[in-house]
Amino acid sequence: MSVRNLVKSIQDIMRKDTGVDGDAQRMSQLVWMFFLKIMDDQDEALEITQDDYTSPIPEDLQWRTWAADPEGITGDTLLAFLIEELFPRLKQLSPQQGPRAKVVRDVFEDAYNYMKSGQLLRQVINKINDVDFNNLTERQHFGDIYEQLLNDLQNAGNAGEYYTPRAVTAFMVQQIDPAPGEVLFDPACGTGGFLTCAMRHMRDKHIKRPEDETLMQASLRAVEKKPLPHMLCVTNMLLHGVEEPSWVRHDNTLARPLVSWGQADKVDIVLSNPPFGGKEEDGIENNFPTFRTRETADLFLALIIRLLKDNGRAAV
Repeated sequence: MSVRNLVKSIQDIMRKDTGVDGDAQRMSQLVWMFFLKIMDDQDEALEITQDDYTSPIPEDLQWRTWAADPEGITGDTLLAFLIEELFPRLKQLSPQQGPRAKVVRDVFEDAYNYMKSGQLLRQVINKINDVDFNNLTERQHFGDIYEQLLNDLQNAGNAGEYYTPRAVTAFMVQQIDPAPGEVLFDPACGTGGFLTCAMRHMRDKHIKRPEDETLMQASLRAVEKKPLPHMLCVTNMLLHGVEEPSWVRHDNTLARPLVSWGQADKVDIVLSNPPFGGKEEDGIENNFPTFRTRETADLFLALIIRLLKDNGRAAV
């Protein structure tokens, strides 16, 4: 079965479940399962390539332990495991275990299991097991399908605000021409479209050695305020070969006073599509005393201007 057909079959199964209401909830449900499978596949590869590597996820919560066996737990037993064990314990992972532990904790901080049928959930899990995220071709193909799923969210009410069409991000990235080592920041990253496009551009144009790839990943910065797009973005980064996307922070960039952004915070490049036409919550405008507005786009533009280094570049 092709990856596209597999994803469609998963969606068809989920439509039968009474607990999942609409495309946004369906995507939210899918993404935490994809995330755990991708993390587990990465963990297995890292355990082979790094002698001292240990997964941040406890052994009994790892995908391979409870999900990989097609005849494994199902029904009410599966639902009870998720509610009583998996979710609460992953939410409590300590960041001191390392950046990958922080990534897992941040993703599950606002994750939720919407499915009410443990039998249908087991069917979905078994379908996900058919994707090998350590197979580069499969991962790239799935990455394209994932991007299409994000595009489909444009038809899911307000969820469309998280996604910028790929043609737009590609054009903006092409004009900016980021290179490894330049600090690149998206202060309202949504599902990560600018980040993946920038990485693709650098890999095609500039990256010649493993050191270039390491330098590129170390120079990326991103923040997303809302839980669903943050979760989607982190999973997107994993799909695009980022092992430790802990630099994708779940926060409100505008909640920090403008004057507190100092020299050490300055960046070479800003690529972003901040929310236009929105209003920030009461009190945020106090962080921007010169501007005194709650218009989200205006505040982001003020921040972007402050953050750019001399001769820095931005596409907004």
